[in-house]
Amino acid sequence: MAASTPAHDLPLFPLSNVLFPDGHLQLRIFEPRYLDLVRECTRTGRPFGVCMILDGREAGQPAIPAAVGTLATITDFHTRDDGLLGIVAKGEERFRVLRTRVRSDGQVRGDIQRWAPEDTLPVPPEFGLLATILERLAEQMMPSWRHDVAARADDASWVGFRLCELLPLDANECQHMLELDDPLQRLAELRDILPRFQRG
Repeated sequence: MAASTPAHDLPLFPLSNVLFPDGHLQLRIFEPRYLDLVRECTRTGRPFGVCMILDGREAGQPAIPAAVGTLATITDFHTRDDGLLGIVAKGEERFRVLRTRVRSDGQVRGDIQRWAPEDTLPVPPEFGLLATILERLAEQMMPSWRHDVAARADDASWVGFRLCELLPLDANECQHMLELDDPLQRLAELRDILPRFQRG
């Protein structure tokens, strides 16, 4: 996987789930450290990093983040009915965490190495069923990107990441899929685990 220039002192948001490139994330923000994160990112236009939690919880003591995560750019924010801040963010490039530190307020900061985006490869015929399954799931589950399926159904990377979002994978499986650097290998592994989800 090709890497680009390191970024220093990026705010990290450890979560119990995984954000994939081009994915959408909705968050409810209430802790001061994350309100500061949102203020910083909206002021500077910089992304923040989303990493799956390896140890700990989303709230309270600082959690230990996975070494590979996804950059997230805030696209919208609003005040929710409960009075808390809600944000919407879009997944961008993946990255590897080089080192982390924890600020006095508990916010995790990291130096990261961005990963170059995956090559755009067509979906091989042997994985055509996966694109069909993605279309059906998008019709049923109505994700925000459902109208993009027809245009991007022959992009192996995009199809794989969207299936990872919609199939009932556990968090560790999602993290494994995020860390794969071959979109065709990701499709092969998704095909191999599909029987788990078929109704008996």
